[in-house]
Amino acid sequence: MASVVTTINGIDVHYEVHHARTEKTIVFLHGFTGSTKTWHEVMKSLPQNCRMIAIDLMGHGKTASPKQVSLYTMEQQVELLEAFFAWKNIEQFDLIGYSMGGRVALAYALAHPQRISTLILESSSPGLEDLQDREARMESDHLLAARIQSEGVEVFVDYWQDIALFHTQKSLSPEQQQAIREERLQQTAIGLANSLRGMGTGQQKSYWDKLSKFSKPVVLLSGALDAKFIKKAQQMAARFPHCEHRTILESGHAIHVENPQSFATIVKEQLHL
Repeated sequence: MASVVTTINGIDVHYEVHHARTEKTIVFLHGFTGSTKTWHEVMKSLPQNCRMIAIDLMGHGKTASPKQVSLYTMEQQVELLEAFFAWKNIEQFDLIGYSMGGRVALAYALAHPQRISTLILESSSPGLEDLQDREARMESDHLLAARIQSEGVEVFVDYWQDIALFHTQKSLSPEQQQAIREERLQQTAIGLANSLRGMGTGQQKSYWDKLSKFSKPVVLLSGALDAKFIKKAQQMAARFPHCEHRTILESGHAIHVENPQSFATIVKEQLHL
């Protein structure tokens, strides 16, 4: 495995490459407070005949966390990814995104469908369709961003790990829970805050009306214990022309963390690895 920081469009971007000499490529995008580390267990269970690239998104991990909020918009993140893939000469790949990374993956796939072989979205959404819902979410995201900057990352992580979305992670081993916590604690306050301000669910535009125009194969993954995102996935599956929705038993929002072997098995099946 190679861990690399390169400068793309003036931004330091960190990524990891596993099995670099193979041609078939899978790209992984993490969720909010995550990093490339979140995919390690899944990658261990995937075959060595494919190149796996995990990327730290803007404001996360070892990728830059600039002060300018304008650099964190979904459009800027998509442009940065496209410049990265062009620099790496990767013409086509399978794209996997989790939660916030799933929203980024979808935005990228809609903008550059020619690059995508299969799109796999885990516990994600195309944003909020209703304008009032978007405005309410934007306000709450901005309040949370201010809180992160005023109180610091550790206080925020104490709060974040206890929200309802992650209650199922309480059943993980103490070692697993500590690893998740340490990954979150490695983030910066400005990076997390600006991610919420720039590409939070309320800030991004809705992509619901574009789903029917995406012709590539799509796989939606939901945890059986994550009712909210099961419903979202069902609604998305009804709009994508070529889509399969899989629900993973005994898993909550972060399937790849809570049940990495099952997650990897589905990836292998769907991508014919």
